[in-house]
Amino acid sequence: MDATPSGAGLDVSHWLHSVLVSVAEKVAEDPQGVVDELVEIAELSASAAAQGSDSHAAHERDVRVQDLMEQVAGAGVLPVYGTQVAALAERLRTLVTPRPVPGQRAEGGAAA
Repeated sequence: MDATPSGAGLDVSHWLHSVLVSVAEKVAEDPQGVVDELVEIAELSASAAAQGSDSHAAHERDVRVQDLMEQVAGAGVLPVYGTQVAALAERLRTLVTPRPVPGQRAEGGAAA
């Protein structure tokens, strides 16, 4: 995890690797079914963009995406176990703690 100008970057590449392997396995089992499912989601997404975020198409798209995520991505939940929860919290705290800018004087100190 690295600090960014506006927060932090969390490396989830290991989790995404697992998701992509799950998608590949699903495609190997039923290539046309997966393509059809993705095309339907894309069509619903286009319809939702035209109709608005509270349209039937948007709700149907969200249900389909959630179903697919449950099949290949553990419902989209990134697990963090045991002591890693505390380590993650501490790392986030460290990243968001303000640090002095090099050359910046201590508060109240005037430049000469």
